[in-house]
Amino acid sequence: MSGCAKVLRISIVGLTVAMIGATVRAAEQGAQNEDAPTQKKPQQDIIQTEAGDLTITFIGHGTLMFGYRDKIVHVDPMSREADYARLPKGDLVLITHEHGDHLDPKAIDMIRKDQTKILLTKACVEKIPDGTVMKNGDTVTACGFKIEAVPAYNLIHKQPDGQPFHPKGSGNGYVVNFDKTRVYVGGDTENIPEMSQLKKIDVAFLPMNLPYTMTPEMVAEAAKTFEPRILYPYHYGQTDPNMLVNLLKDSQKTEVRIRKMQ
Repeated sequence: MSGCAKVLRISIVGLTVAMIGATVRAAEQGAQNEDAPTQKKPQQDIIQTEAGDLTITFIGHGTLMFGYRDKIVHVDPMSREADYARLPKGDLVLITHEHGDHLDPKAIDMIRKDQTKILLTKACVEKIPDGTVMKNGDTVTACGFKIEAVPAYNLIHKQPDGQPFHPKGSGNGYVVNFDKTRVYVGGDTENIPEMSQLKKIDVAFLPMNLPYTMTPEMVAEAAKTFEPRILYPYHYGQTDPNMLVNLLKDSQKTEVRIRKMQ
């Protein structure tokens, strides 16, 4: 075999080995990417208040984040909705109830600081034992914010055994007072009678998916009851949120805003 032929053969073998190595590395990288949380940039709105801007980050499903005057408030943080290593730590965390799409200890651990305050329901304590329990009707001040726990439950939609998906007294909605701006996060609820007691709500989040919470018609009725200035349907799954827009198109009191909160 000539010297040129030997060089050519060695070059071809080396190229083949290099290509195989590159293919293996690419496959391994693809597997890692499949395991990693989906990276997405959540939508944000800025609400102007008398004391500064309130930034709302729409993370997904029932998961929200509020930023106000150097404080961060997380609501129902969920690992499946975001990479919390990339989000700011929380000064305050609110957990509405114990269901798996609302309570995620892993996500909470990722946003904890030494002084993070966690407010939750009694059923959540088993997984988050150092949280502070709030019952329906309780009011506390945490991180400088007045927090009101309000009822969140089903009246109509029930499981096959007749039990409601969310029993009365188990879950919380929260009214968070960012100074004079009042934000209501409904949690998993229907249009219950207690909503008539909500007063001067500037921003409301109401769930809209079946069979667990409300139809668009039920959300519209709830909005007419307490007339929030801005209404965001959230936790809406496969429900078309534009149905709610149409139902409230003639409202002079409530602006419906649609964000990606399936």
